[in-house]
Amino acid sequence: MSVKIAIIGGTGVYNPDIMTDIRDETVATPYGDVQLKIGSYRNRPVAFMNRHGEGHSVPPHLVNYRANIAALKKLGVKYVLATAAVGSLNPSMQPGHFIFVDQFLDFTKSRQTTFFDGGSAGVAHIDMTNPYCPELRDILSRAARGQGLISHPYGTYICTEGPRFETTAEIKMYRLFGGDLVGMTGFPEVSLAREAEMCYATIAMVTNYAAGISPTNLTHQEVLDMMVMNSENIRKLLMQAVVWIDPERACVCHHAIDPLR
Repeated sequence: MSVKIAIIGGTGVYNPDIMTDIRDETVATPYGDVQLKIGSYRNRPVAFMNRHGEGHSVPPHLVNYRANIAALKKLGVKYVLATAAVGSLNPSMQPGHFIFVDQFLDFTKSRQTTFFDGGSAGVAHIDMTNPYCPELRDILSRAARGQGLISHPYGTYICTEGPRFETTAEIKMYRLFGGDLVGMTGFPEVSLAREAEMCYATIAMVTNYAAGISPTNLTHQEVLDMMVMNSENIRKLLMQAVVWIDPERACVCHHAIDPLR
């Protein structure tokens, strides 16, 4: 049986108690081998991928995003729910809130961002007008409301290179550009998922206010602490979405390459 739903996350997201029949899987791809877990939730197979590896050992700028998405594609995944810890540039998006982002701005510098590098892979220019699947975002919004969680259906995600946090001047610039949130892992994951013809949505959870907005200097520990505090809410939100996803539904995301063939 192919696995059509995947969750990409990190600290606080994976809990073995949620799933049954859990097994470790290593998937070989042209970009490297990927380790993940596959289990069952209400008789529905789900793949869990820890973006940063065991023990949060891989920094955001060195994550093998192409291998990760290629591995999910090989498993047959059509729907990806990705979690992200973010800083807020928007006072209405407070620590503990969930945002189902609808747009991004890419400020990364050194990442491999496409499967289409020319040669045998060819060249393709993918439409990214709506980079995050609207139907998955709607499912997440309904799930959040049903659980009484504070959420926002829209938001623009600024993706930075990392692993350092941003300067106050950078945050001022990102706000002028219309950014609501800042993180380090959202891109190129979202565009690779579109190239792989998957429905993709990001569950962004605000862990802190960004530099110059926060009254204190930023630390990685406060990010981890907020993720732990909200880990149960994240898991409930994810698993409700898994139940509501129709694995057989058709979506334009599944035909992103068709117009280019």
